[in-house]
Amino acid sequence: MLKFSTFLKDLGSIRNALIWSVALFVIGISVGWVSTGPLEELLLNQIGGLREVSERLEQGGNVQLNFFLFIFFNNAIKSVLVIYAGIFFGILPIIFLLINGMVIGFLVHTTMNYGASFYDIVIKGLLPHGIIEIPVIIIACAFGLKFGGLVSKSLMQLGGSKRHLLGKQWEVFLRRTLTASCWIIILLFVAAIIESTITYSIVRG
Repeated sequence: MLKFSTFLKDLGSIRNALIWSVALFVIGISVGWVSTGPLEELLLNQIGGLREVSERLEQGGNVQLNFFLFIFFNNAIKSVLVIYAGIFFGILPIIFLLINGMVIGFLVHTTMNYGASFYDIVIKGLLPHGIIEIPVIIIACAFGLKFGGLVSKSLMQLGGSKRHLLGKQWEVFLRRTLTASCWIIILLFVAAIIESTITYSIVRG
């Protein structure tokens, strides 16, 4: 049940949700890229909070270990939570995708305006770990969206003739979320190692 091949196969069952997740993430990046006014202030606060955390982590004894532990637990906990938070009609996964996309779009655009190159920001700063981390977060949100869709479908079929099929659908889906959660944690563990070692060395180097 927890095989990687099972995880990949399960992704096919949420294909539409994956497409929506990618679209929402791209929309978030686009909005962040052109954001001004109150939205810009919101994103600056988000980035400021991350900067404060980064500064605190650098004050510890083993800086890279501190970064690894923070990155891994922060991403893993949020990603698993966003799957099951989808029970609230998929609203939280939508917000999560948009905010993360906006932060990336705003950060890249703002940093480039201050003279940094696209290559340094994206290829060196984001790609080493982001090639794993970003798709995994999108997958987690897609399961959350699917969760919300199944909740809505269940409510609409409470009095319908097909309500007897809902139990089986929920059983299959919850099994898939368990498999997904395990592999999401594993993949984010790998991404956190890369970000706290390779990405850290490249950015600091």
